[in-house]
Amino acid sequence: MSIERLHSGARMSQVVIHGGTVYLAGQVSHDNRGSDVPQQAREVLASIDRLLEEAKTDKSKILSATIWLTDMRTFAAFNEVWDAWVDSDHPPARACVEARLAAPGVDVEIGIIAAGAD
Repeated sequence: MSIERLHSGARMSQVVIHGGTVYLAGQVSHDNRGSDVPQQAREVLASIDRLLEEAKTDKSKILSATIWLTDMRTFAAFNEVWDAWVDSDHPPARACVEARLAAPGVDVEIGIIAAGAD
């Protein structure tokens, strides 16, 4: 079974497609780093949309989402953005945890696993 990797570097790939499943690396804000959680979340979710489209799938096929927030006090603000974005007819399994993230000013990271194109 083949493995397709998109946007690969020495350390990681942003997208890995294998066996009809699409795996996204954790997505973080670049343009809104240091901004509030809703701004970062909107940017991250837009990146997820673009990567899923490139992998020939979409958010209605997300199987699982893992969300890391640097402060759980921002959980409600994050959920407002998430709820406006997620396909409520096809919601994924989801976990949200508080964690220290890799770079200063990055307060949201989202990892996605999705079904590929049929």
